Amino acid sequence: MLNHGQVVRLIFGLKLRELRQERGLSPAELARACDLSVSYLNEIEKGKKYPKADKILSLSKVLEVRYDQLTSTALPRRLEPIADLLQSQALQEFPLELYGLEPMQLFELIANAPAKMNAFISTLFEIARDYELRQEHFFVAALRSYREMHDNYFEDLELEAQAFVASHQLAAAPPFDLTQLETLLTQHYGYTIDRTTLAGNPVVVVGRLRSVFRPATKTLLMIPTLSRGQQAFVLGRELGFNYLKLKERHYASPNPLEPRSFEEVLNNFRASYFASALLMEEDSLVRDLQQLFAAPIWQPATLLALLTRYDVSPEMLMQRIATLLPKHFGLSSLFFLRFDQDQADAPYRLTKKLHLSRQHNPHGNELQEHLCRRWVSLQLLAEGRALPPTGTTRRLAAAQRSQYLGTDDEYLCFSLARLGSATEPAMSVTIGLRCDDSLRRQVAFLLDPALPFIIVNETCERCPLADCTVRAAPPTQVQQAARRATFEAAVAELVQG
Repeated sequence: MLNHGQVVRLIFGLKLRELRQERGLSPAELARACDLSVSYLNEIEKGKKYPKADKILSLSKVLEVRYDQLTSTALPRRLEPIADLLQSQALQEFPLELYGLEPMQLFELIANAPAKMNAFISTLFEIARDYELRQEHFFVAALRSYREMHDNYFEDLELEAQAFVASHQLAAAPPFDLTQLETLLTQHYGYTIDRTTLAGNPVVVVGRLRSVFRPATKTLLMIPTLSRGQQAFVLGRELGFNYLKLKERHYASPNPLEPRSFEEVLNNFRASYFASALLMEEDSLVRDLQQLFAAPIWQPATLLALLTRYDVSPEMLMQRIATLLPKHFGLSSLFFLRFDQDQADAPYRLTKKLHLSRQHNPHGNELQEHLCRRWVSLQLLAEGRALPPTGTTRRLAAAQRSQYLGTDDEYLCFSLARLGSATEPAMSVTIGLRCDDSLRRQVAFLLDPALPFIIVNETCERCPLADCTVRAAPPTQVQQAARRATFEAAVAELVQG
């Protein structure tokens, strides 16, 4: 992470270089006039060194500027976007080291071509303003990229979870014993568990909160309607925060507030990963997946049975599967999607996504268009909504081979959905695996003739399929493109005479 001193050095260096070039001085001429070595001046201009007061005074006299003008963090107007970036909380808190970058590499990139970097940064800022991108979006996107870099598998956290189980002599056989987690939190870490305070609280209802942690009293508030698996995850995540010594964190879950730092977002992910590794032990779940994939036909009941075996939610199970497929099955070309629907007549929202190895389809839709209803993710929600009400929460599973229209991109997609009544929220989670040689070797039911094969697209507005029976909107973008092509052809004909 960038510290204040590094930012000050770079701004000073950028300003010094700018003034030197305005005065028409070469590095050697300025260095000679100020009794500095050329190499030392070069390090100052690149933000590696910050001169002492007497040298700054000498530089200010030669450059004919005030001392305080040279030492202020204000840059010339044309370089203001660089100063804004360097002093932004987002960049200062961004852990460059996680991505294999040293702060000095960033310094040198900016210092070597400040004008070009300024134009690039200005463009990014303009895009961010136009699309109302907040710091939160930046942090979430950075975390997603970090996970993609590691194929979504973190061996250090897997080992930490195993060490935690061994050190406390816990029984890890599924389903994980809820009382073990609660006992450790209360007796070993001094927590108080409160399952009454949040009941009926209007803020909790509006924000759909599941838990709140009060650090001053080490009290964990949980809504009483959480399932056993949801409680276990909340408790496991709290153990992760403590065992991994993660200080900056969310205090409400799901977090309704804008994150204060990238470290907060990262720590929440690490604690959640730790909880999943506790509740769904690595070797055990790998064996279960091998059995699922070895079956010659698609068996949705086998996938649904894993929810009962580990006593977890559909999202928890599918998130955990997405961490193990690249490591243990060599299936690293995958995507993970979560769709939410607030009630039966509400639009579908893509609320989580992860792409490994490449940018797979479907992507996020930021244009308020209608997502393709042919994907199994949305088909499952629609089919579940159409079933007669039972008064209880349903869990459904389905799979599909999906080929993206106009390409050779084909995926094996399998989904889990959770649905209540027509007025209650519903969600589906999907893992898509690219159909390649590796998948064909690993998944026997890929050849199941009963497995649906469906041509899919991105959104209804961009889809030319004429025989689609589930279209939610006309192909307006296709029609607009056709009109544009006709117009361009007519102009070309006029030009050619």
